[in-house]
Amino acid sequence: MAGAMPRRRERDMTPPPTRPRIAAALADRLFGWAAKGAALITLGLLLAILGSLVLGAWPAIEKYGLGFLTNTVWDPVNEEFGGLVMIYGTIATSIIALVIAVPVSFGIALFLTELSPAWLKRPLGTAIELLAAVPSIVYGMWGLLVFGPILATYVQQPLQTLFAGVPYLGALVSGPPVGIGILSAGIILAIMIIPFIASVMRDVFDVTPPMLKESAYALGSTTWEVVSRVVLPYTKAGVVGGIMLGLGRALGETMAVTFVIGNFNQLDSLSLFQAANSITSALANEFAEAGSGMHQAALIYLGLVLFFITFVVLSLSKLLLAQLRKSEGARS
Repeated sequence: MAGAMPRRRERDMTPPPTRPRIAAALADRLFGWAAKGAALITLGLLLAILGSLVLGAWPAIEKYGLGFLTNTVWDPVNEEFGGLVMIYGTIATSIIALVIAVPVSFGIALFLTELSPAWLKRPLGTAIELLAAVPSIVYGMWGLLVFGPILATYVQQPLQTLFAGVPYLGALVSGPPVGIGILSAGIILAIMIIPFIASVMRDVFDVTPPMLKESAYALGSTTWEVVSRVVLPYTKAGVVGGIMLGLGRALGETMAVTFVIGNFNQLDSLSLFQAANSITSALANEFAEAGSGMHQAALIYLGLVLFFITFVVLSLSKLLLAQLRKSEGARS
């Protein structure tokens, strides 16, 4: 009992919390609530957008079901709608854009971080970032008036002459040489997303600890070996994130694609120069004039499909990152 008395007195002698400490604790709690509220608001907005899309597209979903995804007919007069042409155009142009943009962006980021002289690094990086500030309608006008004729004259016509009569290859370059179509839209999208992917890659390459790179160089590694064995494994999450950012930009682009894809709602062939349509282009061209009936519901159904395409792409990127981390752990 005698030993317990001093401890009790010590507890009693602890000073009460001061007003600044109480205010700081209250502010910290309010900050936590605000952060949680922001996260819940974002989730609520996402669910609200999804719900509104499902509600608006429900007449088309009820009438066409999943057959809407495989039907190529788009006839507003007879209210017969299918989204395969738009879905194909969206996916094809985005894939072409990624195939072109990812290697170019990787080369730009590699040059800026490893090979560029100091006096060129800043102005070149700024010039590349300025490409992201160009409005998409300017890209579309340039693609239609300048790039399209160049593509038709110096690419499509020589390819048609070269592959005339060749199975499969001849079909890939068939069509009237007008310079608009899936390939033209894919190239314009590639030019538009290169600044985004290159900027992200450059930033994540810069965060690689210099000691790791210097150690690899000291062991006799070449620049490519340092990048492939040190920089890329260290920054793979950021690199994949940059590529997904560019893909999301390509999937959602509207005006530039509208100018150069041809806005043709039929799929006559799988030619790269075939005029086609995309989901965003169809929405931009037809939604303002669509009546409040099956036509509008079918367009909203297309928007819902684009929403799910974006969701699937994001999910696949997360799975890819998880698989990369798992394989890295297995190697270690």
